[in-house]
Amino acid sequence: MTLQTDLANLFNIPYWMSSANIVHNIIGIIVYMIVVSIVFSIFGYMVGWLERKVIARAQYRHGPTYVGMWGLFQNLADLIKLLAKQDVVPEYADRVLLAASLPVILALSMFIVLLLPYSPSLTATSFGFGLLMIFTLISFFPLLLFTAAFGSGNKFADISAQRSVLILLSYELPILLVLASVVALSGSYNLSGIVSAQSSSHYFALLMPIGFVVFFIAMLAEFDRPPFDLREADSELIAGWLTDVSAPYYALALFLDYARMFMGSIIIAILFFGGWLGPSILPPFAWILIKALIIAFAIIIIRATAFRMRIDRVLRFGWAWMIPLSLINLLITYMIFVR
Repeated sequence: MTLQTDLANLFNIPYWMSSANIVHNIIGIIVYMIVVSIVFSIFGYMVGWLERKVIARAQYRHGPTYVGMWGLFQNLADLIKLLAKQDVVPEYADRVLLAASLPVILALSMFIVLLLPYSPSLTATSFGFGLLMIFTLISFFPLLLFTAAFGSGNKFADISAQRSVLILLSYELPILLVLASVVALSGSYNLSGIVSAQSSSHYFALLMPIGFVVFFIAMLAEFDRPPFDLREADSELIAGWLTDVSAPYYALALFLDYARMFMGSIIIAILFFGGWLGPSILPPFAWILIKALIIAFAIIIIRATAFRMRIDRVLRFGWAWMIPLSLINLLITYMIFVR
């Protein structure tokens, strides 16, 4: 073993960061980023189409129908229309904050997506503290969302941003408590290690159902999915922090919503449903995408059927129910599986 390999093992540095073959590693990183980006884009596009069709069926409508077979190209047509419109900046907006905040959020989301493991061989990192790293990055979303709303110069956007920050802060503590249960159950902060600690008959969602339900609900709040999408309320805030933005910026915001849905679905699949584990009839990468798609479908069904709660009830639910349930889950997990 070389000194370089010894140092990599000592500090748990991924091989691609410590190898001397720089060109080979750079090519590998570029290929990995391209593959994940393509899959991410296709997933986001198809989930966007599926969401419109499911919500339409729930409301006794057809949804996208005419543009392409089953309306598959309707999202593409809408994207072209939005991007072709003029980019108008409100008079009282902070141009720098408004122009930079949403791209920064999207870049951060994409960076997190690239850090997630998708199979034993398709992974960017093997950090032992990967779980903490992912959720540390996610914790920046409240500040960035507030910056985006503040930059628009609209009072309704400010109120919307304050609501989003309150909700995100209220539901981050239950997420951390459930993550502590997952770490206690798996004995690892490494996402690949958490997947390896599960099996098809011992998914963590089955071993700690309370923790899974709490985490799923908290992730809906973390990513502004209904019924926690109080950043926009038709009778109060119109479109929230997106009220004064123009069409291209709005298209970027829609893409960000599906980016965060993809991220949340993959994270839930890894932590509670064994990630890429599954029968050998399909490759591991396919299994994690199938599980993420099923989770995304459940999120869409909730949007189509759930009602939007008032802000006071959302906060009360987080502090009075989610935190105690997450503590109970942590206690049960420790008493049954760890002690």
